[in-house]
Amino acid sequence: MIKNCVSVLKQSTKMLGQPTVMNNLAGSSLPVRSLCSANTSYNFETLKLSTPAEFVVHVELNRPDRLNAFNKRMWIELGECFSRLHDDPDCRAIVLSGGGAKHFTAGIDLLDMMKLGAELGEIDDIGRKARLFEGLIKLYQDSISSLERCYKPVVAAVHAACVGAGVDLITAADIRYCSWDAWFQVKEVDIGMAADVGTLQRLPKVIGSQSLARELCFTARKFKSDEAAACGLISKVFESREDLIRGAVELATELAGKSPLAVQGTKKNMVYSLDHTNQEGLDQIREMNMANLQSEDFINAVMASQSKGEKPVFAKL
Repeated sequence: MIKNCVSVLKQSTKMLGQPTVMNNLAGSSLPVRSLCSANTSYNFETLKLSTPAEFVVHVELNRPDRLNAFNKRMWIELGECFSRLHDDPDCRAIVLSGGGAKHFTAGIDLLDMMKLGAELGEIDDIGRKARLFEGLIKLYQDSISSLERCYKPVVAAVHAACVGAGVDLITAADIRYCSWDAWFQVKEVDIGMAADVGTLQRLPKVIGSQSLARELCFTARKFKSDEAAACGLISKVFESREDLIRGAVELATELAGKSPLAVQGTKKNMVYSLDHTNQEGLDQIREMNMANLQSEDFINAVMASQSKGEKPVFAKL
C-alpha cells in the first residue's frame, strides 16, 4: 500500500512537472513534494500545501507580504482546506506553520476590516448590519473550528509573532510547538472588541488556568515562548525556525505511521470529552471501539508488537 502511494505521488509529480524542491525556510534541508491526492486538488491563494513525508501534509500560511494577516480569503480557505484534509486518505497528520513569512501571523488584517467598514457604511439599518456581522463571525468561527473537527492530528509550529487570530488558530490545534523567538498576544481588546472565534473558549482549557487566561485576554499583554511553555500553551520550544519545522514534521511523521483508526479515534474522543462528562466520553469511546477493535489495524498492531519486527503497515481510510 505504501509503495503504491509513493508511486502515485511520484507519477503525479512527474506529470505536473513539479520536481522535488527544498523547503522555503532558509537553511532547511527538508525535502518537500507538491501535494497531489488521487481525488483532490489543493489550490489556494493564501495557503501553501506540501508533503514533507508520506501521509504528512504541511499547511503554510502564505501571505508573507501582509505578515500572514487574516483576510476574508484566508478565513474561507482555512475552513475549506481542513475540511478537505479531514476526508483525504493521503493525509494522516498535519503540520501548520507560518511558512517563510517574518511572523507566524500578525492577526486580523486591518485593511480587510476597513473594507468591511465601507460595506457596512452602505447599510443604514442596524438590524441588517448585525445580520451581516452574524454571518461573517460564524464563517470565521467555523474556519478556526475546522482544525478541531478534522480527525487528523494538527501540529502547530509557531515562529516570531502569533497575534490575535493566531492564538485562536493554534488553540484549535492538537499540539503546539514554537521557536524560542515566538511571542503571543490576545490582541482583541486593544482594537476595541472581545475575541470571538475561539480564544476565550479554548485558551482557559488549554492552559488550565482561568486566572492566567483572563489576565492575558483582559490586558492583551505579550508573553514569550518561555512563559507559553511554562503555562502549557506550548509543549516544546526549539532554538531556530528550521529546527522547529523539522521537529514538527518528525512528530507528524511518527503519528502518520500509526493506525489511522487509532489516532483519529483518539482525537475524536478527546475533543468530544472536552465539553462532555467523563461518563459521556466513556460511552462514546466504547461505542467507537465496538467496531474499531474488530479492524485489521488492531490485529496488525498487536501482532507487530508481539513479534518486535518491522513496523506494521496500515491501509488508507
